[in-house]
Amino acid sequence: MTRPTQAIIDISALQANLLHVKNHVPQQKIMAVVKANAYGHGTVRIASTIANEVDGFAVCCLEEALQLRDLHIEQPIIILEGFFHLDELAIISKQDLHIVLSTATQVKQLTKAKLDKPINVWLKVDTGMHRLGFTPKDTVSVYQLIQQHNQISAPIRLMSHLACADDLNSDITEQQVQIFSELVKYLKIEEASLANSAGILGWPTTHFDWVRPGIMLYGASPFPNIIDKTLQPVMQLKSSLISVKRCYKGDAVGYGATWVCPQTMPVGVIAIGYADGYPRHAPTGTPVLVNGKRVPLIGRVSMDMITVDLRNQPNARVGDPVLLWGTGLPAEEIASLSGTIAYELFCNLGSRVKKSSSDKLL
Repeated sequence: MTRPTQAIIDISALQANLLHVKNHVPQQKIMAVVKANAYGHGTVRIASTIANEVDGFAVCCLEEALQLRDLHIEQPIIILEGFFHLDELAIISKQDLHIVLSTATQVKQLTKAKLDKPINVWLKVDTGMHRLGFTPKDTVSVYQLIQQHNQISAPIRLMSHLACADDLNSDITEQQVQIFSELVKYLKIEEASLANSAGILGWPTTHFDWVRPGIMLYGASPFPNIIDKTLQPVMQLKSSLISVKRCYKGDAVGYGATWVCPQTMPVGVIAIGYADGYPRHAPTGTPVLVNGKRVPLIGRVSMDMITVDLRNQPNARVGDPVLLWGTGLPAEEIASLSGTIAYELFCNLGSRVKKSSSDKLL
């Protein structure tokens, strides 16, 4: 018998979320972010589904970009971390990929490379994230340098990343917009990109020419403590009860004996644990749905199992369905209780969790 733990990917929810993006940015081009195995949802299925509905894709590295090209995706594919080694440039050029330039080392290597055809470049400016990117002053210098170089295709595009767009009360986002806008105007940039999911939903001034939806495509809100009911969860993480046993008052449940039964009661065991990506730090009381009704997690999360209090589901039986997150139980809620974010839950999904959609395994 196959272990019941699985992630069902709802393609119709993905398409609805993409439509939601388009409704917010009807004039902008859409660069769908599918890095990290499409945030744990499966790159092949996600990218293939929306390939004809977006203008480009964003990935982290060359390996992810080549996976998309292997799917015969012809739209621009932007490698957000650019390149790591000089020998990648020949492949990037041949495959007509776009790279983001963020460091002086990358610029030096690119301008010295001998390529069969020029490369499409996005220049990254640090407008306040203070992670990757050039200072605004250096951006101007680098732009003027590479503008004259025959290894780089025209037009040169500009990109930055928002640091605090998930905080709608922050002043930092507008400061970043101002810096970015001034550079776009000064350099006469034809194509610019600043908005992530939070920017798309909460900051219209960030939209520019290209937007980069990530987490919202997968149905989770980019804003902490806000469940966006207009977004539909794409991942339904499911399992089932593999044991229901009667425990007695005073019985301790799980590692460390951290939870003690207050009375004689049914305790359920579910086939999922931290090896599958369920957060180990999920505290007692974290909800799961058994037969569509909430029951609380009790005791510590184990590698392969969790235990739940079934007092409000006294008729639950082995084999009954369990939802860990998805429709009716947002991943954002589980993440918040566990001291993390939905992004991490999705990306940490374990390799033994089967992914399926309505037609076939991913």
